Amino acid sequence: MSLQRVASLETFVNVSEGRNRSRQGSVSSIAASERARKLTFNPLPESWHPAFDEDQDGHLGQSRGAFEVPRWKRILQVGVTVVLCLFAAGVVFGYAALKPVLKKEGAYQEICNGGDTCVEIHLNLMFTVAAVATNVAALPIGAILDHYGPRVCGIIGATLLTIGALCMSFAKNLPFDAFLAGYLFLALGGPFTYISSFQLSNAFPRHSGLILALLTGAFDASSALFLVYRIIYGKSDGAFGHHKFFLAYLIVPVVILFCQLTILPRRSYKTVGEMIEEIEGPVFNDPSAVSDAVNVDDQVDEQTALLREEQREHHEHVIHDIEELLGTSRVDKDEQAQREEAKNERSGVWGVMHNHTAWEQICSPWFVLVCLFTVVQMTRINYFVATIRPQYHAIFGSLDKAIEINNFFDLALPLGGIISIPFIGVILDHTSTVAVLTTLVTVATTIGILGVLPYTWAAYANICLFVLYRPFYYTAVSDYSAKVFGFRTFGTVYGTIICLSGLLNFSQSALDYLFHRTFNGDPVPVNLLLLTLGLVIGGCLVGYVAVQVRSLHRKRDAAVGYLGNGHGEY
Repeated sequence: MSLQRVASLETFVNVSEGRNRSRQGSVSSIAASERARKLTFNPLPESWHPAFDEDQDGHLGQSRGAFEVPRWKRILQVGVTVVLCLFAAGVVFGYAALKPVLKKEGAYQEICNGGDTCVEIHLNLMFTVAAVATNVAALPIGAILDHYGPRVCGIIGATLLTIGALCMSFAKNLPFDAFLAGYLFLALGGPFTYISSFQLSNAFPRHSGLILALLTGAFDASSALFLVYRIIYGKSDGAFGHHKFFLAYLIVPVVILFCQLTILPRRSYKTVGEMIEEIEGPVFNDPSAVSDAVNVDDQVDEQTALLREEQREHHEHVIHDIEELLGTSRVDKDEQAQREEAKNERSGVWGVMHNHTAWEQICSPWFVLVCLFTVVQMTRINYFVATIRPQYHAIFGSLDKAIEINNFFDLALPLGGIISIPFIGVILDHTSTVAVLTTLVTVATTIGILGVLPYTWAAYANICLFVLYRPFYYTAVSDYSAKVFGFRTFGTVYGTIICLSGLLNFSQSALDYLFHRTFNGDPVPVNLLLLTLGLVIGGCLVGYVAVQVRSLHRKRDAAVGYLGNGHGEY
């Protein structure tokens, strides 16, 4: 059930009591009884709007139009959310910078009796669990967001971040593996803050792309938080240890909680489609009920006429506000439609699985191949983040060289995500899906080759490609899912891809064991294994999509030729 806008208290009475009204009796008698109960004054303050009663039916996930909120407040909401994401969204992916600090602080030393390999495996497991949780959590977070709204998600995120920070701070004094638990809670708190912020792109529909880019950039840049901490830790000669840092980090969830309760929206903003429906559809639950009843009763009094005029003016006012927000002039609509049509045609795969059920889509090669490719690439990405220092220590035989490369990576990772944002959209919108997938496989293969070469230039080139590839890959997978499977099942299909890939990321622990124990600290065999898997599966994906695209083009050309010859006309 959706919340309804009402123009007067009488309208509210009609809407609310209409649900419990007996079906017996004529329409005219109903109209007469409604007029008899009509209030001649409004006992409620003018600022009270029953249409915005957010607790109706206990369902807090109802959306509201951005035109109902002042522009200055929407700007403030976007700005505040970007800052909050900068400090909370993806901090766990700055693991490469935090790891050496935790090792110096003696993490897992008691369990491992000083064994460096044992400590390395335990810390990497901590990151693996966090990375898996970040991906798997997307499904339940989406359900909570849909039903309870962004404010509840934000409060849950702040709570999880608080628990995570406390566990990390007092890890050595707790009777369980508090490092793993704390990092897990930090990983869960980030998506609650980040995913619930996507709806703010609807606060300014004409600038939704810019807002999403800012949020994505904040997510990527948030991994730099632990880099900044590591620098402060070094400057303080270890005086500002992880205990003090994570206690200080408690400021972040406190600020998130304050902003959620005061500034940020309780309900999600309506999408463009929902606002267009509001323009084209009725604004009230049954706006013709009163007027129809009055026509039957043939007693149109002055109050009824005023009510109908009030409804008409309110409807026109809402339409004007929505069109001003969307900038929906006829020229804008035509140009946007042409651009979208050209982009979809250029992709070559648009709509190929749109008319199938979610289960049919998941069982198709379109899904299976991209899911397998995502599993391999996500595992490679997170494995590299977790083991970059020991890998290059083994390749170059120099700890100083490994630390130098690690430091460059810590700085390049957030910068790469920010720098790549404006180019990713251009590439995805102006190239075919086959070209995008070919680029993904080619770059992934190049990264794999550079990662096993014992040259300094190869190490830095590998990192530069990696930090640009990572955001491009994740965006390309979501773009592929939208174009191939459609938005009707997007949440289910894309969520399943990320969820399965996240769960299978537990294979990182096996790769860690192979690296440190089976191959005695040699990273090359594991990297070659991941390189081969990625190349084989990626090649199958590109080949399958290319064949299907050619088949689709032949069918379309044949259909155009058939119609061009005059067939199919009546």
